[in-house]
Amino acid sequence: MSGARRFSIGLTGGIGSGKTTVADMFAARGASLVDTDLIAHQLTAPGGAAIAQIHAQFGASFLTAEGAMDRARMREYVFSEAGAKARLEAILHPLIRIETERAAQAATGAYLIFVVPLLVESRGWRERVSRVLVVDCAEQTQVRRVMSRSGLPEAQVRAIMAAQATREQRLAAADDVIDNDGDAQSLAPQVDRLHAHYLSLAAQAAAPPP
Repeated sequence: MSGARRFSIGLTGGIGSGKTTVADMFAARGASLVDTDLIAHQLTAPGGAAIAQIHAQFGASFLTAEGAMDRARMREYVFSEAGAKARLEAILHPLIRIETERAAQAATGAYLIFVVPLLVESRGWRERVSRVLVVDCAEQTQVRRVMSRSGLPEAQVRAIMAAQATREQRLAAADDVIDNDGDAQSLAPQVDRLHAHYLSLAAQAAAPPP
């Protein structure tokens, strides 16, 4: 990924960890964001580049009346049907890679942050970024947040979590960690500290060799 030849961060965390909040705080300080989940939403929106393949692979029942992928139905299906997740990923991942590359090349911020929910689970991302930043919180905090925002039952939230990397696996992959178990006020000092660090590292990476 040519965008990753710049100094770049791979930001990840489990569902409900607060990745988006943290990413937006870095963006407000001058980082450029490339959000793979947002790209996936765009690809599966009405008229999105993935819709024709999803229709061909899964059928019209997995599309909404507006022509978007029915995310709730697809989520339930991939958790219950062996092989469905791999079939969906075979459609989405190449398209996500193309759009991620395009967004990275267009980015103008002080450094790049790739927001990748499944960074630890996906092959190759560790080699594409300069550092991995994990937004961390307790599993019970994840469950509470996701149930509160989405209305999903606890069993379904825990099923989603079980399909992701464990908290320990994410922390083992991390170069940097932001603790998001507390309130929003506790995030700013952590983001400020890392932003200053990343600006310094980005400047070093951009400096011509002696």
